[in-house]
Amino acid sequence: MAIRLKRVYEPPSTRDGVRIFVERLWPRGLSKEKAHVDRWVKEVAPSTELRQWFRHDPAKWEAFKTRYWAELDQRPAIIQELVELAQNRTVTLVYTASDTQHNNAVALKEYLERRMGGSS
Repeated sequence: MAIRLKRVYEPPSTRDGVRIFVERLWPRGLSKEKAHVDRWVKEVAPSTELRQWFRHDPAKWEAFKTRYWAELDQRPAIIQELVELAQNRTVTLVYTASDTQHNNAVALKEYLERRMGGSS
């Protein structure tokens, strides 16, 4: 199947499949009903320390991915659950960042696709 990405502020679509919110903190001013997420998986969000260090700085992107993936390696059960889910249906990783190219959901998608053998 496919792993898609979408900002939490974008309207949901029937093409989204299972919508998984992948942030540690819930966005201010947005109700859970308006977000239309099926699951909130805080366990796959980057640590507070890593998030604060990165601050969506594109110059730190490759180092961020390396550090983030090392954190994800420490969470094999939830990663396996997400891989299995994505192998069977469409999954949309929902995130809050305004930078659509340098955020944890982009890095998580790449990480999961590698675990799935490069398919998406």
